[in-house]
Amino acid sequence: MKSPKIRFNQSRRRFLARHGVHGRENVELIVSMLLSARAKEGVLSGWMGLPAGDFAALTRYYFRRLPVQGGIRRGAPYPDGRMPEWDDLYRLLVNNRGPKDRSGRWLARIVCNACMGQNHLWQDLGLWSRGELTRLMYGAFPALARRNVHDMKWKKFLYKQLCQMEGVYICRAPSCDVCVDYPVCFGPEQ
Repeated sequence: MKSPKIRFNQSRRRFLARHGVHGRENVELIVSMLLSARAKEGVLSGWMGLPAGDFAALTRYYFRRLPVQGGIRRGAPYPDGRMPEWDDLYRLLVNNRGPKDRSGRWLARIVCNACMGQNHLWQDLGLWSRGELTRLMYGAFPALARRNVHDMKWKKFLYKQLCQMEGVYICRAPSCDVCVDYPVCFGPEQ
């Protein structure tokens, strides 16, 4: 029996071969998220939390032959009352995006939608490993990613950035190294 990682990589290769690609950065990661969303893994819907027009534009940008499916659950995954938080995350990501074209805005929106989930960010995005999320962050939001010098878990890191922007410091320890919650913020993500 093949391991899940081998099956995922084969699925991704078949998808890329079937739909053609424009050779854009992050295309393999977009495929991972699309395949996971279609399989209802992670918190993203089939349109990855994007409005229909943005999803259609994203598919044209990355793929030559990918029909946009109708009738897909497309609502944003954020719970009631979290819109201000979503807006703050979106501003943080957009202001630190690498690609200044539309793809950076789409990726910011997708990451914000996934941040509203309850699992590790890579899982909520439907990526297949934390390493894929790290590649996405460095490719799409390089200035922000470079600030994660201690390899903090990405969702924790993004929220810590928001707190610092607002001058709110909820951690009581003088440094992360002596904090009792160190394993929560920096431990392995399995």
